[in-house]
Parts: sequence; structure tokens; C-alpha cells
Amino acid sequence: MSLAGLRRVANLLFLFCGLACAQTTQPLSIQTTSLPKAYVRQPFQARLDARGGTPPYKWEVSDGPLPDGVVLHPDGELSGTPAQTGEFRFTARVEDSSKPAYQLSKQFALSVVSPLMARWGKYPTVNGQRLEGSILVSNETEDDFDLTAIMLAVNDIGRATAIGYQHFSLKKDTDEMEIPFGENLPPGSYQLNVDVVAEIAQTKTIHRVRLVPEQKFQIQQGP
Repeated sequence: MSLAGLRRVANLLFLFCGLACAQTTQPLSIQTTSLPKAYVRQPFQARLDARGGTPPYKWEVSDGPLPDGVVLHPDGELSGTPAQTGEFRFTARVEDSSKPAYQLSKQFALSVVSPLMARWGKYPTVNGQRLEGSILVSNETEDDFDLTAIMLAVNDIGRATAIGYQHFSLKKDTDEMEIPFGENLPPGSYQLNVDVVAEIAQTKTIHRVRLVPEQKFQIQQGP
């Protein structure tokens, strides 16, 4: 075969390889569809994943806030310790290494919750000589809690009287279970302290919440 013929064959092979390579290169796409739940003041880590285009990829936040304490690294790792609860919507942009580079953006929602939540159900009130009320507790994690709730009424000289106590397993993803409390008390002025402690034995993790009303409660002398 002549030199010209060899050149024509080489050009055809080069063209064929170029077409084949172009066909096997997939368009740039973002594979991550959602983010796991994050917990306030607990370490968080997730990864944004891209496919196609020309690796390596570079990620950045192009719009919207991340919670304080959490950052998106250029390699797609989203990590940190969120400092506040809430739902944070942000747009992440990925860029590949093509010349020129391809870019793609997608909006995500990162939900940051408290692992253990406790709030007033029935706000404490005095009924005769009885101080009573209720709290609502929630387990927002994927683990069961060994939960203890203690309600103490403390008088002006520091004497504490238990007016409620519960110890039970609070199952994962439980939303607002009500725990009532109440007890008759001697006359006097009382500060109410409610302490809720949740333990996850397998991870040796403990979560605590304290509820304290702003005012003191007055128990009057009965008839």
C-alpha cells in the first residue's frame, strides 16, 4: 500500500475512534436526589455525586444558605456540625474538567432537626393545691431512645418534690408523645423544672432538654 493509502487508512481510523469515544462519553449529570437529615450540634456528612462529562469535578454553592457550621467542599463532600435547626434550601453547581468546562446546577434541601425535642403540651397551671400540666416529646432520629422525664417542683428553701416521672423506650421517628404530670403540693411558691434525658446505649449518646416556666407557681392554703 502506498504512503498516501496508509495515511487515508490512519485518518479513517482516527475519525472512527473519535466518533466512538464521543458516543461513549455520557452527558454531565447530578446523581444525588436528596440529602439525609442532619441533627443540630451533631457531626454531619454527605456526598454529592456526579456522573458523565470529564472527571474530576468541582462543586460549589451557587445560591442559597447552608446552615452555620456546614460547608460544601470542592470534591462534593458536604460536612460539618450544624449550629441551628431549620430547612435550608441551596443550589449546588458542579463543573467538570472538559475544555471548555460543562456546568450543571441542582437545588437541594437540608433539614436540620433536634434529635430529642420536648415542649409544653398543656402549660403548667395550679388547680386548687395541685400543680399539673404535660409535655410533648419527639424522637427525630433513626434509633430508639431510653428516655427519662423528671418533673420537680422546688420551693423557696430549695426543697424539691417530684410531681412527675416517666422512664420508657421512645421509639424512633416518634412525633409528640404526651407525658402528663401533676401532684398536690403544700402551700408555698414553687419553681418547676422539667428534665428530659434520652440515651442511645449502642452509641453511648445522650441528649438532654430542660423546660423551665418563666414564672413561679403559688399554692395557697386550702380551706
